[in-house]
Amino acid sequence: MGTYMGCWRLVFGAAILFLLGFCDSNTAPNFTFMHNATTAPAISYYDYIIVGGGTAGCPLAATLSQNASVLLLERGGSPYGNPNITDLGAFGAALADLSPTSPSQRFVSEDGVINARARVLGGGSCLNAGFYTRAAADYVRDAGWDGRLVNQSYEWVERLVAFRPPVQGWQSAVRDGLLEAGVVPDNGFTYDHIYGTKVGGTIFDVERHRHTAADLLEYANSTRLTVLLHASVQKILFRTRGKARPLAHGVAFRDASGTRHTAYLKRGSKNEIIISAGAIGSPQILMLSGVGPEEHLKAHNITVVLDQPMVGRGMSDNPMNAIFVPSPSHVEVSLIQVVGITRFGSYIEAAGGENFSARDYGMLSPKIGQLSTVPPKQRTPEALAKAVEFMNSLDEAAFNGGFILEKIIGPVSAGHLELQTLNPNDNPSVTFNYFQDPLDLERCVQGLHTIEKVVESKAFSKFRFNDMSIPTLLNMTARAPINLLPKHENSSRSLEQFCKDTVMTIWHYHGGCQVGRVVDHQYKVLGVDALRVIDGSTFNYSPGTNPQATVMMLGRYMGQTILNERLATDEP
Repeated sequence: MGTYMGCWRLVFGAAILFLLGFCDSNTAPNFTFMHNATTAPAISYYDYIIVGGGTAGCPLAATLSQNASVLLLERGGSPYGNPNITDLGAFGAALADLSPTSPSQRFVSEDGVINARARVLGGGSCLNAGFYTRAAADYVRDAGWDGRLVNQSYEWVERLVAFRPPVQGWQSAVRDGLLEAGVVPDNGFTYDHIYGTKVGGTIFDVERHRHTAADLLEYANSTRLTVLLHASVQKILFRTRGKARPLAHGVAFRDASGTRHTAYLKRGSKNEIIISAGAIGSPQILMLSGVGPEEHLKAHNITVVLDQPMVGRGMSDNPMNAIFVPSPSHVEVSLIQVVGITRFGSYIEAAGGENFSARDYGMLSPKIGQLSTVPPKQRTPEALAKAVEFMNSLDEAAFNGGFILEKIIGPVSAGHLELQTLNPNDNPSVTFNYFQDPLDLERCVQGLHTIEKVVESKAFSKFRFNDMSIPTLLNMTARAPINLLPKHENSSRSLEQFCKDTVMTIWHYHGGCQVGRVVDHQYKVLGVDALRVIDGSTFNYSPGTNPQATVMMLGRYMGQTILNERLATDEP
């Protein structure tokens, strides 16, 4: 058992990447409107210019194109056609690619937690576990959204990208274990956010092919939409002379060769620029364009268009803590399918299977993530080769198992984002302040107690070794290099310390351009004209147990809302 435990202490570190997927459908759609930015004219004109072809940007562009000319600018490439990312069976291959054209751009928060942001058409829906679930009814109400249009927008998304997952042994045991642990009632399969235990949707189809927000461009009017790939937006252009408020009127971007292009809005009072670059990209682009905290902008020699101190504030990431459970029984390959929605504010989920611990590109492979936790000077080819050699020497049994995780609602804790350079392709500095608020820590501890009950449940007994106690599992996790934070010897005895020591991301970061602070309830940027932000950066709290369904819904919802406003003025 000692050797077995040692194996897991080494390999668990890379498990932080188990949720990161990749984006592709088996067959690429014939998007005649999609082009490389190098083909773009030096100057062009549109009714709407959308910065960011991600989870919100794609449905937004598809909707607006029904009655207006739209330019969608995406800094990454197409999600289609890469054989390494077509099937679930190749999970992890895209993550092992750290090149400038990879769909995933790694960053490490100032908290010491390794994270990733999307760089591909389809955005975060290309880099997640595929779980599909709607926001709670009270979230919709608090956001001030029209409930009927919200439901119609969800359904519009679901017709193309949402499916019912096949629930097999491991996931069934977790589901039954949650019910045994008191996370009731059993709500069966549903997209709705309801207290209790449920099976949610997935964006993987029955053939295990991923569908993403990029697929929603199938709804577009191809004659009115232009999608440019590898188009890196440098800044939003404003008119200020003779204006009471700055007026957004264009976007400067560079193609892959570095050539500069400019896209302008056509004449018309309803025409707008919309930033949909995500929680990292949207506040970053606003700051690079001169909208942000005056002192910070001046420190980077950026001309201040509007002193907006709340840009980049309210950055939050739902902290995740996981416990790996080695299994004596076969564990099927599964992403998130089952969720326990507790009343105390923690969500319990699970994933597993040897595919996620494959030697080459799985979640436990040193080629993907484990060595990212090693100090830079020690990240040598020799160190990687040694880790790979060790992985190859392990018995197959060391790769069988799964893990149960908890993430907290909200969260309450928040941080901030700041520029590090003037290059929009560089990561800004991000601080999330995990567990700064004691309520978040309390919810984490309660979530871990629930996981313990699941692991010890009768329903789950087939998938655990009887001689591996909960403290043993906690120690195994706590000693793994899953983040850059210092370790404490007592972390397995104190669940509070365990939460702090083993915190990971579940890639649900949000904030930076929040409603009521940076944008109004129509997502118009406060203090300027003809500019909106529509994406997860506007959220005060992360919706549901996974935000992607709601972000896609929001793109459709606001597209419909904006078109209705446009039609009301009879403006062409």
